[in-house]
Amino acid sequence: MKIAGLVQDSIVDGPGLRFAVFVQGCEFYCEGCHNPSSWDMQGGAEMSVGDIIEQMSSNPLTDGLTLSGGEPFLQAADCMQIAAAARGIGLNVWVFSGFTFEELVQKASSDPNVKGLMELTDVLVDGRFVFAERTLSLKWRGSRNKRVLDMKKSLAAGKAIKLM
Repeated sequence: MKIAGLVQDSIVDGPGLRFAVFVQGCEFYCEGCHNPSSWDMQGGAEMSVGDIIEQMSSNPLTDGLTLSGGEPFLQAADCMQIAAAARGIGLNVWVFSGFTFEELVQKASSDPNVKGLMELTDVLVDGRFVFAERTLSLKWRGSRNKRVLDMKKSLAAGKAIKLM
């Protein structure tokens, strides 16, 4: 798996104490992105999914897993394995994606890994970062267009259901 970095004990990538995986590679190139070094699909470092899971599992105080990037859904198979392991040890799963919920539903219809990752996600923060919509006043997102979605409710309803 190509990663841009790992953060143990993150307090800014979702609620509680989180293990954050920043995947390498993004196709959106959003103006004002806070992590442009993660864009290059060939950049970052190679790391095995097993090693990532081992690090994630090493801290009994961790509340949740956050998958961010780059773009997690471009490495959906690997991210799905990590999310499944997180759920297996009782962690909640947040995914920050440039794709909208609607775009992911479309992708999931032909990609079982995207579908599987969506099903393992508790909260999806979706949509591209839009510099003109930039704000520091909203929790968990950097631009007004991004949504914080309850994935279980959204998948059940077949439409985006906001958590907040």
